Amino acid sequence: MRVLSVASEAYPLVKTGGLADVVGALPAALAPHGIATTTLLPGYPSVVKSLGRAKVLHRWDMLLGTPARLLGGKSDGHPLLVLDAPELFARDGGPYGDPTGRDWDDNWQRFAALGRAAADLAPQFDLVHAHDWQGAMAPAYLRYDGAGVPSVLTIHNIAFQGRYDAAVFAGLELPDAAYALDGVEYYGGVGLLKAGLASADAITTVSPSYAEEIRRAEFGMGLEGLIEARRDRVSGIVNGIDPAVWSPETDTALPARYTARTLPRRRTNKRAVEVAFGLDSSDGPIFVVVSRLTWQKGMDVLAGELDALVAMGGRLALLGSGDAALEQAFVAAAHRHPGRIGVRIGYDEAVSHLLQGGGDAILIPSRFEPCGLTQLYGLAYGCVPIVARTGGLADTVIDANEAAIAAAVATGIQFGSVTPDGLSQALRRTMALYARPDHWTVMQKQGMRADFSWKRSGARYAELYRSLLPA
Repeated sequence: MRVLSVASEAYPLVKTGGLADVVGALPAALAPHGIATTTLLPGYPSVVKSLGRAKVLHRWDMLLGTPARLLGGKSDGHPLLVLDAPELFARDGGPYGDPTGRDWDDNWQRFAALGRAAADLAPQFDLVHAHDWQGAMAPAYLRYDGAGVPSVLTIHNIAFQGRYDAAVFAGLELPDAAYALDGVEYYGGVGLLKAGLASADAITTVSPSYAEEIRRAEFGMGLEGLIEARRDRVSGIVNGIDPAVWSPETDTALPARYTARTLPRRRTNKRAVEVAFGLDSSDGPIFVVVSRLTWQKGMDVLAGELDALVAMGGRLALLGSGDAALEQAFVAAAHRHPGRIGVRIGYDEAVSHLLQGGGDAILIPSRFEPCGLTQLYGLAYGCVPIVARTGGLADTVIDANEAAIAAAVATGIQFGSVTPDGLSQALRRTMALYARPDHWTVMQKQGMRADFSWKRSGARYAELYRSLLPA
């Protein structure tokens, strides 16, 4: 089976978050099931440069108002297509905005062009798999083209929808009939994710719990009615992690590599975290955070509990960036508690690996979390996840309640209310468990034994793809 995967980022070529890890891992996950995946990415400067002397496979004189080329190459041995449209993608800054972080005003055109190109290429494939709002116009164009190629749309985070004024509709080059309630129209404007959700033959989310949650107003972000109406097309498939990238046994970013049988070696990594973040040397726990610093991630609640965390005897090492006020709050806490709290604003892939390999517990107090990958990395590395009971966090972490501890199956700590009291109680539970090394070690080992590779998830996607093809 030949599948075209359409996305705005893919590891290792371009990454701003977990979407890239998923898109980058899917080709290898699907290959054992007889599925050849070709990934289509925008031609950001770094992506075009990575191709070297790329072969030009196709040219558009005009693609939604701009000339474009299709370049061919490979990424990790799998086929790669790059939409080279310099007017849209040859810019300084990130994939979605300028160097100051402000979104590009023409993002609707940039990613609609990506979807239009995918639909043009679709007859060469058996199925198109689009990701998030940036890829969502591919199913919409396929629908209005009448191409007959089935499509899947995966929601990685329904909060990001690609909403624009109605004025952009003319630039999408769709028939007038597409501007309708069951098309691209969305509250009097244009919704790119909404258009894809209304058009795709199947909709997936990145965890079963999130697939249920987004049918409710508190999680559906205005799209819950559409999700409910298409509930027979919606399913949840938990993300996997790539053991070739995330394995404490082989990770070159760690000063000391280890397995579940050699956990004492983690102490070397813990000392490295202390040095890297300016923390006092101690046998007490180090809580770590690798996150966007946003309301969704519950970082405002965590910022308010840092004094209490230190008073309990904990330390914190944080790597992340996001809202300026939250960045300042964490930096201020580090100044208040030198040696107890260390903060790095930004992102560094190697440091994120070190935190998983040397931290004792990773804090993920998200208000909503479609799947989450950091808790999976924590499980694989014996860095115990402390998570809010939502979405993929609830699906992947087994709470250390009395029954789970007695049965030796617990892998982390869940808490239900993302409030100061809820998080504080979770921190106290963590401190009490850490003070019982026998229970803590069992919990670490259980997490490390869990299989969150792409093997099972790849099989689920393959099964879904085949269900959409003619018999």
